[in-house]
Amino acid sequence: MAFSRWLAAGLLTIASAWVQAQSPTSLPAAPPVSAADKASGPPADFVAPADPKPDENNAARAKSQPGNNAPFWRSVRQSGEVEGVTNLPGVEKGVLIQRFVTYPASDHTNAGEAWRQVRNRVIIPYGGSLMLIVLVAIALFYFRRGAVGHEHPESRGRIERFTPFERAAHWLNAIAFVLLGISGVVMAFGKILLLPWMGHDIFGALTYGLKTLHNFVGPLFAVSLLVIILTFLQDNIPRAWDWLWIKKGGGLFTGEEVPSHRFNAGEKGVFWIGAFVLGLTVVASGLVLNHLIPNMLYTRGQMQAAHMFHAVAAVLMLCIIFGHIYLGTLGMRGAYRAMRTGYVSEGWAREHHELWYEDIQAGKIPAQRSSASPSPEPRTQPRKA
Repeated sequence: MAFSRWLAAGLLTIASAWVQAQSPTSLPAAPPVSAADKASGPPADFVAPADPKPDENNAARAKSQPGNNAPFWRSVRQSGEVEGVTNLPGVEKGVLIQRFVTYPASDHTNAGEAWRQVRNRVIIPYGGSLMLIVLVAIALFYFRRGAVGHEHPESRGRIERFTPFERAAHWLNAIAFVLLGISGVVMAFGKILLLPWMGHDIFGALTYGLKTLHNFVGPLFAVSLLVIILTFLQDNIPRAWDWLWIKKGGGLFTGEEVPSHRFNAGEKGVFWIGAFVLGLTVVASGLVLNHLIPNMLYTRGQMQAAHMFHAVAAVLMLCIIFGHIYLGTLGMRGAYRAMRTGYVSEGWAREHHELWYEDIQAGKIPAQRSSASPSPEPRTQPRKA
């Protein structure tokens, strides 16, 4: 043991002496710098560039840290807040990425992505489900209840319910609405329902044609809708007796017909909610989407907001009109004939619009509202014995 200690101490002494011998004081002097080495180095007045700063522009960054274009891409990302500089004419040409927003059911992201999320997360799934639920509910109601009302034989006492002008306005608006509804549903849900089995070529041609049809039929629907609103406005003013109709649900579930005037509270609801509020919303947003409003900038944000209003209002309007079409055809006996010919029998008027019928009988309202002579459907004459 004693020998090993002496051996370790000796080795430490030798190592210490060797380290001291290699100290800088004992190192040989550096060789002199040659003229060639001086020529290849930086000039005598060279000054190293300053460190890059976070608030400098891209030109300054090119000097302080060449190759680092972070200020440029930062301005691209924030071009929705502070528009960039461009030589191209037109609005929003300097906005490459829209500002960050939060729409209903969307994340906090740029406006284009937020709009896409609203469309794919809300409008398409919930709108499609709502329309399907309404159609299934109408079918179940029809198979459970059947058509409401009774058949009334033709008689001499017939009442003109709709004038030729009113029927023409109604059918023009109805045809335009059906074309817009079909084309709109295909454009919204066709990628899910039609594209998988139709193929891209046929589906592309179909949607292109329907989109073109949609754009041209839209103004026709707008004009006819305004005519509808102005024509039927007076008879759709809410009255005191409408509240009784609402409380009893119009008698749809009890079979008890609630007295009403020319239009009951349900028809007035279709007028005010379906035609006035939702219809005008669809028209106004459609005019924006078609670039038909003068002196408007038509930015991407405006178009995205117009599309969301247009799609939501159109889905809700379709759901309401589904019920209106049902009651005007299969759901109520004699309703379709009234809009097709313009006339109803006294029995039909007494059963479905008793207050209106009483005013006609009292002479407050003329039974023949148009100047043209009645054109009832031909009746079968009884054979003589």
